[in-house]
Amino acid sequence: MTTLGIRTERASEPAHSGTAAGTGPPDSPSRRDRYRARAVGILWALPVPLVVLLLWDRGVDGGWTLPLGIQMQFLPTPVEVARRLVDLAVGGIVDDSYSGTLWLHLYASTVRVLQGFAIAAAVAVPLGIVMGRSPLVHRMLEPTLNLIRPIPVTAWAPLSLLIIGFGDRATIFLVFLAAVFSILINTIAGVRAVPARLFEAAAMLGTPPAQTLYKVVLPAAIPTIVSGLRIALGLSWVILVVGETVGIRVGLGALITQAREQSRTDLIVAVMIVIGLAGFLADRIMMLAVRLAAGRRPLLP
Repeated sequence: MTTLGIRTERASEPAHSGTAAGTGPPDSPSRRDRYRARAVGILWALPVPLVVLLLWDRGVDGGWTLPLGIQMQFLPTPVEVARRLVDLAVGGIVDDSYSGTLWLHLYASTVRVLQGFAIAAAVAVPLGIVMGRSPLVHRMLEPTLNLIRPIPVTAWAPLSLLIIGFGDRATIFLVFLAAVFSILINTIAGVRAVPARLFEAAAMLGTPPAQTLYKVVLPAAIPTIVSGLRIALGLSWVILVVGETVGIRVGLGALITQAREQSRTDLIVAVMIVIGLAGFLADRIMMLAVRLAAGRRPLLP
């Protein structure tokens, strides 16, 4: 999707350049088309959540029992969750110990996610480039990585508490584990998929071998690397709740744990929605950063 998003803008450029040649105000048609496309996309995306909210409300009111024994009578209604969500953000509605504490918990969790994700990217991208470019290094490391990779992050949680201890570092370590393999695998795949003709063309144009990495390999592999970063960022938020379950008092995962101990289902669902929104916004911000960094430079497949 990352690649598609970047290339969609590239695909719109020919029509846009024709307009800029003298038939109208520069950029106006292209920008108008983009706004219209976004509005249409939002309109198409709205019905599904509205239907989900309606079914959720009706299911709770009617006490529906779904497959796998899911009893909706124990869920809060959408109105109760919205009320809790507003109170969590600004306070003054429920007036309990959680009122107005959302930003404190969100900030703590965001810092942990960003730290774990940044460390994973700093390790996985260079290592993936080396493994993608060197068959010898790939043969040496690939079996070990494939042995470690299937171990679920949840299985690492008890061990991390014993060898690291309670606190932020154990959570950051778990986020790192959740993110590193997605980035690494995508980076390796992107580097190994660079067409040989690009290296031949670079050599014919006189590109020194030392500059091939950032003039040929990285531009060609960036779409795949960014896809890995997006997957990894999403996984980082997924594993956050596991990492903040034990030994942490401030954070969205800790908030869910406290709400579970008190059977506060409205608070649990409200925090789940916050985690989803935070993950969505983090993905959008990363995509914006990639677009700004790429500028008008071509990104090759």
